[in-house]
Amino acid sequence: MPEGEDYVYDEESGDWMPASELAARRKAAGEVIVRDAVGNVLADGDQVTLIKDLEVKGAGQILKQGTLIRSIRLTGDAQEIDCKYPGIKGLVLRAEFVKKR
Repeated sequence: MPEGEDYVYDEESGDWMPASELAARRKAAGEVIVRDAVGNVLADGDQVTLIKDLEVKGAGQILKQGTLIRSIRLTGDAQEIDCKYPGIKGLVLRAEFVKKR
Protein backbone atom coordinates (compact mmCIF):
# COMPACT_ATOMS: atom_id res chain seq x y z
CA MET A 1 0.00 0.00 0.00
CA PRO A 2 1.60 3.32 -1.04
CA GLU A 3 2.17 5.66 1.86
CA GLY A 4 -0.17 8.66 2.07
CA GLU A 5 -2.78 7.17 -0.30
CA ASP A 6 -6.36 6.86 1.00
CA TYR A 7 -8.17 3.65 0.10
CA VAL A 8 -11.94 3.50 -0.30
CA TYR A 9 -14.39 0.63 -0.78
CA ASP A 10 -15.97 0.44 -4.24
CA GLU A 11 -19.46 -1.00 -3.77
CA GLU A 12 -19.81 -1.89 -7.46
CA SER A 13 -16.71 -4.08 -7.69
CA GLY A 14 -16.49 -5.06 -4.02
CA ASP A 15 -12.80 -4.08 -3.89
CA TRP A 16 -10.71 -1.60 -1.94
CA MET A 17 -8.88 0.81 -4.23
CA PRO A 18 -7.04 4.12 -4.06
CA ALA A 19 -9.45 7.04 -3.78
CA SER A 20 -7.86 8.71 -6.80
CA GLU A 21 -8.48 5.61 -8.96
CA LEU A 22 -12.13 5.38 -7.89
CA ALA A 23 -12.65 9.09 -8.55
CA ALA A 24 -11.11 8.69 -12.02
CA ARG A 25 -13.40 5.73 -12.80
CA ARG A 26 -16.51 7.62 -11.74
CA LYS A 27 -15.49 10.75 -13.61
CA ALA A 28 -14.95 8.69 -16.75
CA ALA A 29 -18.42 7.18 -16.30
CA GLY A 30 -19.91 10.70 -15.98
CA GLU A 31 -21.05 10.07 -12.41
CA VAL A 32 -21.07 12.98 -9.97
CA ILE A 33 -19.56 12.14 -6.58
CA VAL A 34 -21.28 13.89 -3.69
CA ARG A 35 -19.46 13.91 -0.34
CA ASP A 36 -20.73 15.05 3.05
CA ALA A 37 -18.91 17.33 5.49
CA VAL A 38 -16.53 14.59 6.64
CA GLY A 39 -15.87 13.05 3.22
CA ASN A 40 -18.35 10.15 3.15
CA VAL A 41 -19.82 9.45 -0.29
CA LEU A 42 -23.56 10.11 -0.39
CA ALA A 43 -26.09 8.16 -2.48
CA ASP A 44 -29.81 8.37 -3.20
CA GLY A 45 -31.86 7.21 -0.22
CA ASP A 46 -29.21 7.91 2.43
CA GLN A 47 -30.10 9.45 5.78
CA VAL A 48 -28.13 12.51 6.90
CA THR A 49 -27.99 14.75 9.97
CA LEU A 50 -27.30 18.46 10.00
CA ILE A 51 -23.96 19.53 11.48
CA LYS A 52 -25.09 23.11 12.24
CA ASP A 53 -28.25 25.19 12.59
CA LEU A 54 -29.55 26.30 9.19
CA GLU A 55 -32.06 29.04 8.44
CA VAL A 56 -34.38 27.94 5.63
CA LYS A 57 -34.89 30.86 3.29
CA GLY A 58 -38.51 31.41 2.29
CA ALA A 59 -39.88 29.06 4.94
CA GLY A 60 -39.21 31.15 8.04
CA GLN A 61 -37.86 28.12 9.90
CA ILE A 62 -34.55 27.12 11.41
CA LEU A 63 -33.43 23.50 11.16
CA LYS A 64 -31.41 22.66 14.26
CA GLN A 65 -28.08 20.85 14.42
CA GLY A 66 -28.64 17.09 14.65
CA THR A 67 -31.91 17.15 12.68
CA LEU A 68 -32.36 13.87 10.79
CA ILE A 69 -33.16 14.14 7.08
CA ARG A 70 -34.40 10.88 5.59
CA SER A 71 -34.18 9.62 2.02
CA ILE A 72 -32.09 12.24 0.22
CA ARG A 73 -31.85 12.49 -3.57
CA LEU A 74 -28.79 13.57 -5.50
CA THR A 75 -29.33 16.44 -7.93
CA GLY A 76 -26.40 16.00 -10.31
CA ASP A 77 -24.57 18.86 -8.60
CA ALA A 78 -21.62 17.77 -6.46
CA GLN A 79 -22.59 20.17 -3.64
CA GLU A 80 -26.41 19.99 -3.47
CA ILE A 81 -28.85 17.34 -2.28
CA ASP A 82 -32.64 17.37 -2.56
CA CYS A 83 -34.52 16.52 0.65
CA LYS A 84 -38.00 16.13 2.05
CA TYR A 85 -38.79 17.61 5.44
CA PRO A 86 -42.26 18.06 7.01
CA GLY A 87 -43.56 21.58 6.42
CA ILE A 88 -40.87 22.55 3.89
CA LYS A 89 -41.37 21.90 0.17
CA GLY A 90 -38.46 21.79 -2.24
CA LEU A 91 -35.71 21.70 0.40
CA VAL A 92 -32.22 21.68 -1.12
CA LEU A 93 -29.23 21.44 1.22
CA ARG A 94 -25.54 21.94 0.62
CA ALA A 95 -23.59 18.72 1.18
CA GLU A 96 -21.05 20.59 3.31
CA PHE A 97 -23.68 21.01 6.08
CA VAL A 98 -24.69 17.34 6.45
CA LYS A 99 -23.13 14.15 7.75
CA LYS A 100 -24.09 10.67 6.59
CA ARG A 101 -25.84 8.67 9.27
